[in-house]
Amino acid sequence: MTDLTSPVPAEIDELWERRDSLTPDDGQAREIVVAAVDLLDRGEARVFHLDPDTGSVHSDERARRAIILCFRVLDLRPTEAGPFHHHDRLPLKSDFPGVRVVPGAIARWGSHLEPGVVLMPSFVNIGAHVGARTMVDTWATVGSCAQIGRDVHLSGGVGIGGVLEPAGAVPVVVEDHAFVGSRAILVEGARVRTGAKLGAGVLLTGRTRVFDSLTGDELPRGEAPAWSVCVAATYPRQHPGGEFGAPCLLVIHRLAPGETPDALALQDVFRAHDTAG
Repeated sequence: MTDLTSPVPAEIDELWERRDSLTPDDGQAREIVVAAVDLLDRGEARVFHLDPDTGSVHSDERARRAIILCFRVLDLRPTEAGPFHHHDRLPLKSDFPGVRVVPGAIARWGSHLEPGVVLMPSFVNIGAHVGARTMVDTWATVGSCAQIGRDVHLSGGVGIGGVLEPAGAVPVVVEDHAFVGSRAILVEGARVRTGAKLGAGVLLTGRTRVFDSLTGDELPRGEAPAWSVCVAATYPRQHPGGEFGAPCLLVIHRLAPGETPDALALQDVFRAHDTAG
């Protein structure tokens, strides 16, 4: 769903209409695009946000276009971060008020990190929004325009997919108080609802089938339900060559709303179902 209003200036729409003719030599266009992405960087605009009443995802098309236009109006330039040398069109983020950034962490300009975020050696791409007190653990990646809530833990090696194109594509959304286990992969519009806890190695897309082990019910595809504990599983699927297991998400436990078990208690839930967090 697209918003009708945007804090990004309307000049972006005009530049978008003639994007094929833009080059880094167009200084005026570059100033407009840089100013627009600076809004994202400071958290004054965002490509996607959640409606607090309905939970639906709204998009700011101008903000998305501004990011894409960067690759038209910005030239390749060398940059340095400590001993590391880069050659890219997009600079690295340089302002981290209230954010802990461990050496080896990379956040691109145009991403926004709320106060209290901790970045272990990890990668956060342009347009991503990471909420307060969230931990992005070692070798985790947060893709372009992904929306990560507050008090979230993205464990080591988690891969959060990005989305810039096509227009109308839905981002990966991880809501507040969620836990995503080591090496889990969330892509193509996957949604982790408030307080959900995902075990290690989960693969969740916007079309992944979701089942409740307690009732046998099939739940909305592509979503880890709020205040649930979920693990990777398979369901039987018939193919021309035989029956094979297709990946799915399995709800193995329900938490009370607001319940946040400590790490040991959560591991006990996973182990009880022969899985690990």
